[in-house]
Amino acid sequence: MKVLKSLFYLSILCFCLVSCSSKQQVDTLVFNATIYTVDSSFSSTEAMAIKDGKIVETGTNKDLQEKYQAKENIDAQGKFIYPGFIDAHAHFIGYAEALQRAGLYGTKSWDEILEILKTFSATHQEGWILGRGWDQNNWPIKSFPTNEKLNELFPNRPVMLMRVDGHAAIVNNKALELANIKAGDKMIGGDVVVKNGKLTGLLIDNAVDLVSAKIPETTDEQFAKNLLQAQENCFAVGLTTIDDCGMHYKNVEKIKALQEAQQLKMRFYIMLSDEKDNYDYADKKGIIKTNQLNVRSFKVYGDGALGSRGACLLQDYADQHGHKGFLLSNPEHFDSVAQRLYSKGFQMCTHAIGDSGNRTILDIYAKYLKGKNDLRWRIEHAQVVNENDFKKFAENSIIPSVQPTHATSDMYWAKDRLGEQREKGAYAYKTLLQQNGWLPLGTDFPVEDISTFKTFYAATIRKDAKGWPEKGYQIENALTRKQTLQGMTIWAAKANFEEKEKGSLEKGKLADFIILDKDLMNANENELLQTNVLSTFINGTKVYQKK
Repeated sequence: MKVLKSLFYLSILCFCLVSCSSKQQVDTLVFNATIYTVDSSFSSTEAMAIKDGKIVETGTNKDLQEKYQAKENIDAQGKFIYPGFIDAHAHFIGYAEALQRAGLYGTKSWDEILEILKTFSATHQEGWILGRGWDQNNWPIKSFPTNEKLNELFPNRPVMLMRVDGHAAIVNNKALELANIKAGDKMIGGDVVVKNGKLTGLLIDNAVDLVSAKIPETTDEQFAKNLLQAQENCFAVGLTTIDDCGMHYKNVEKIKALQEAQQLKMRFYIMLSDEKDNYDYADKKGIIKTNQLNVRSFKVYGDGALGSRGACLLQDYADQHGHKGFLLSNPEHFDSVAQRLYSKGFQMCTHAIGDSGNRTILDIYAKYLKGKNDLRWRIEHAQVVNENDFKKFAENSIIPSVQPTHATSDMYWAKDRLGEQREKGAYAYKTLLQQNGWLPLGTDFPVEDISTFKTFYAATIRKDAKGWPEKGYQIENALTRKQTLQGMTIWAAKANFEEKEKGSLEKGKLADFIILDKDLMNANENELLQTNVLSTFINGTKVYQKK
């Protein structure tokens, strides 16, 4: 009897060993999930097998558990899995730097800012006092500040406070002195604001660069520390790839070194900034493409921002007669850049806010693109477009790259700047989507909040966090939830020439994915902004876990 029992157990063991050995070996098996693959049929499934950082197969729990043996098994416990979010327009280094500066976002008055600076300067007792995030449109008196009180508080330390959009700054006299700025200084694409013959400390667009050029560079050690902190914050909102719009090549090299040292795990699509030494770098290096880094485009600034009245309009601002804003360079410069990048096979990405700024860039692009193409030249923001110009995006396969939270941030005062009729062509995301059939989405952080869920909410609901306006802002241009998810994943990947490697959860693609506690496709309106990222994975490896 004992012999029979031994033979029985041995047979069971052999069966199990044969059964296990017949299964395909993978690194990770994820199951018990609702997985939005964002493939061409926008299918959903339950499980996913991963090996060597890539997806082997997706399917049902039963099929994949029978087929694969994994080193690590992840039970998603009924949660929701999406491709890792791709921010198609952000300023990662700018955000990392801002984490070490006085945060002025959401401030309600100039006096509140002064109090913040007093506290900040007490803990940062040497060197420049730097801050960012103020927006005079949120104050009871909506005029720009002047620097008299800054001069009183900080007579011997230079102060520079960037507006939320980065297109204006208020500085004190010490900073003006270091930059050798004088009343009456003129420049293309910028303004040194003077009142009663005296400098006010307010600088618009290119004038800001005169002062920022005097700020000492961050040490390599602090630079790395800042980036790693920023990376953690990005993982916490589900970002796995970031388009950094306008970077100097020296910072590209630093990022590349941090990635190679496996300190920086985030993937980057980098647009080099419009500077001579960056063009020389691109000529020497060509397109740079690794598993984590893609450098094949340039970011150019067409005009300024609407909030600071620097956006270039076809007609006067509704709230400032005789002022149309301005281009930040002569049209000849944009033409020369387009010619150079077209000849080198690089992508051109141009910031254009106003309807005149957009028309200028669209027409210059058309001169070189000459109809349908797959070069994917982009207009970043495409914020105010004349009704006669929308078709130009489709005619020359020009990609509008938009940031939905701009609409819900600007909606309180956009009509004041533009007037009712012109406002109809602003933040027109549905109309822009219709031009090419796809639309990449981003945040523009730190100009806007880093939250990917605010992007999703603004695109689909078109309201602020308090539920205003009741029927949504220009709701006719809201995107569907499916379109928004595509814009944050596969379409953002496509804007970067990376749709064959990321942006959806399909066989052979990178295993970049996130687990959320709510279903973005079906959650009610109030739940969207309460969504949390439970964990973030890159190459199938967990890089973030909610505490």
